[in-house]
Amino acid sequence: MFKHVYLVKPSIYMDRNDFIKKGLMGAGLIASGSAVATVLKKEHDSSNTIEHLGFNHIPNTQSTTNMENTVLHKASTRGDANHGWLHSKHTFSFANYYNPERMNFGVLRVLNDDIVSGGKGFGTHPHDNMEIISIPLKGDLEHKDSMGNVTVIKNGDVQVMSAGTGIQHSEYNKNTENEVRFLQIWVHPNKRNVTPRYDQITLKAEDRHNTFQQILSPNADDAGVWIHQNAWFHLATFDAQHSQVYKMKDKANGLYVFDLTGDIRVNGQLLNTRDGFGIWNVEEVRIEADTNAEFLLMEVPMTS
Repeated sequence: MFKHVYLVKPSIYMDRNDFIKKGLMGAGLIASGSAVATVLKKEHDSSNTIEHLGFNHIPNTQSTTNMENTVLHKASTRGDANHGWLHSKHTFSFANYYNPERMNFGVLRVLNDDIVSGGKGFGTHPHDNMEIISIPLKGDLEHKDSMGNVTVIKNGDVQVMSAGTGIQHSEYNKNTENEVRFLQIWVHPNKRNVTPRYDQITLKAEDRHNTFQQILSPNADDAGVWIHQNAWFHLATFDAQHSQVYKMKDKANGLYVFDLTGDIRVNGQLLNTRDGFGIWNVEEVRIEADTNAEFLLMEVPMTS
């Protein structure tokens, strides 16, 4: 069975030309030349029961709201991994960044803010029993997987994979001159060992202007992509001074807000660019923009 793996030595990469030649041959993370990347299974096997995940965080001493049901992650407190070809900021513990108080927010396990240099990328590597969402912010990200998909996603697209019983995939910057930026998000599923699946959609940016554009849900017939979890994601771009209330789809869920650009207030808590803020035990959340802003909302279960 495939397991989730972290890069122990992310400095080992594959050039895009090698990626095209090698395709999906070989297991694990493939390095250029004769080097073979070392991989490490994640700290807890995905079969372990997840309990009270929402309370695994640093006390929110900077919050202007009720500290008992919120967590604030300032952008500067994220794990910072700069390997030359890859510069990644980790909201939660990942690879060589480990903080036992920053493991997850509910079933939201990974939120990586990645920059990949031109022509570089991640060699073929395996996953199982995880919902993996990629949201490109800039540039073109080339994807290959063991299901036979060969695609390119760019800003405006959303990609999802249900790893289920096991998949292998690779991701590369299609352009040799320009960097690619994207969010890599992992969510624990509510069903194990499902048939692996892939999907991607293209969004209309105007549909999120001063409103919440749904990009992910648990329902295949609903707007956006879908995953095996009682979760809803929305993107929004607010003009300065615009305000709107987000109503929770499930009152048992929590909401994690990731500020992409600009300054916003979530129930009064100020967020700056790349800050994250989680809140739970609420039925609705008011979001106000101090400046023009873009942000991502991730509503997720707080327990498995």
